[in-house]
Amino acid sequence: MSIWIKVLMAVNVWIYRLTGGMLGSRMAGQSVLLLHSVGRKSGKPYTTPVNYYRDGENYILVASNWGKESSPGWFFNLMHHPETTLQIKRQVVPVKASEASGADYERLWSYVTGQNPFYTNYQKQTERKIPIMILTPK
Repeated sequence: MSIWIKVLMAVNVWIYRLTGGMLGSRMAGQSVLLLHSVGRKSGKPYTTPVNYYRDGENYILVASNWGKESSPGWFFNLMHHPETTLQIKRQVVPVKASEASGADYERLWSYVTGQNPFYTNYQKQTERKIPIMILTPK
């Protein structure tokens, strides 16, 4: 990830927290939450702004990483430490993450690409199947 993207994400987290999500909770027409994760190798806490979608009570995250050949770090962290929290505006929600598969994946992929067609372009840029994470409130 480039230094500029890291800086942009850090600024977004700071503004989101400072304003309770009044600023930073929408980017390019998409809803943004703050995902709290624990580094799978370092054990350090991370906070990452991520686009999200709703599927009933669940929160849906797409691990597109802008179509790069590797999934984003937060995806691997969630696979290693699936119990975490996310912040939507001022609300903190404890969740358990799981990776979508089979018919659930196909249904959710159709849903998220209908909401954000960039995911279709990202999939064309990479040979990996872009993962979708389901975060279920506990």
